Amino acid sequence: MERTAGDTGALGEAVVFLDYFKDLPDPRQRGKVLYPLDEVLLLCLLAVLAGSEAITDIARFGEKKLELLRRFRPFRDGTPSHDHLGDILATLDAKQFQRCFVAWVAALTGMPSDVIAIDGKTSRRSKKGAQEAIHMVSAFAARQRLVLGQVKVSEKSNEIVAIPALLGMLTIEGAIVTVDAMGCQRDIATKILAKKADYVLALKGNQGTLREDVELFATEQKANGFKDTKVSRHETVDGDHGRIETRIYTAFHDVAWLQERHDWPGLQGVIMVESRREIGDKVERETRFYITSLAWLAAQLGPVVRAHWAIENSLHWVMDMIFRDDECRVRTDHAPANFTTIKHMALNLIRGAPGKDSFRLKRKIAAWDDDFLASLITA
Repeated sequence: MERTAGDTGALGEAVVFLDYFKDLPDPRQRGKVLYPLDEVLLLCLLAVLAGSEAITDIARFGEKKLELLRRFRPFRDGTPSHDHLGDILATLDAKQFQRCFVAWVAALTGMPSDVIAIDGKTSRRSKKGAQEAIHMVSAFAARQRLVLGQVKVSEKSNEIVAIPALLGMLTIEGAIVTVDAMGCQRDIATKILAKKADYVLALKGNQGTLREDVELFATEQKANGFKDTKVSRHETVDGDHGRIETRIYTAFHDVAWLQERHDWPGLQGVIMVESRREIGDKVERETRFYITSLAWLAAQLGPVVRAHWAIENSLHWVMDMIFRDDECRVRTDHAPANFTTIKHMALNLIRGAPGKDSFRLKRKIAAWDDDFLASLITA
């Protein structure tokens, strides 16, 4: 993605994010490139910030907003058609694009984060014939509420392979990584510890008898008042919209017996979360278990467990309701993964915009007000 100094120079307002994508390989034949890659990326990001939900939207945005675009780059040949734009996004190496994204976010946030939640989401409309819908595994900084990185996999079962690859791209030293039960794997725990981070992993039945042993032990200890083991406990009560939810967190600190039986990397504790949800006359109960490399008290571990849910509420929900991710029909080659990465870039920039307006309203303002849109990428 090369540009000479004369091409950009003092042409317009600085676009810092493009510096992190300057080494992104451009697969097109050098002599036949009509639309420079930095211009294409800038066009896509500005269009998505302003509400574009499809490649045809981006192409039309380029036609109507050429004067704005030329505040940042020459755009000597205008902007590409939607077909040409789709071809460019389809051929860009998704892994390299994601690595550039990770570098940009790391500089943006000044990592490390407190809690990094890792989870996957399927773009349902990206399915095409026999081709499976793409599944993106994302890392989300719970406190900053920013996407840190993502990796594309063909289906949810491949998360086990994708998570170590995603961790490999991130700087996570000092952070706490939370993963749902699919990621409760020895290799993943080992990778997290090797990168000088800690883990809280959800337990289900995918690790032999580990969950069964934990549940049996916790049930027995609870029945006798936890007299034979060392625990700490913490209770929270939340209520809104007619719902009252009580959570009791119990951290089991004496896990030498479990480590001896299962030899789990870095295991320091087990967490039991008992939830009681009241909605009118209806009462729902649920018990969940987690393993952790942290030797923390229940009052400290409770917020970490809850922080993982931020990826559902602050990322997946926003991607579906604001960016219409589930309705996106981009399907060809690398285009779905690259388009999702662009939407994650837009989400991070809108999240960082000052003011109390909603995501939806900020995108509308970006479409109405060129100066506000420009401020999102030059701040």
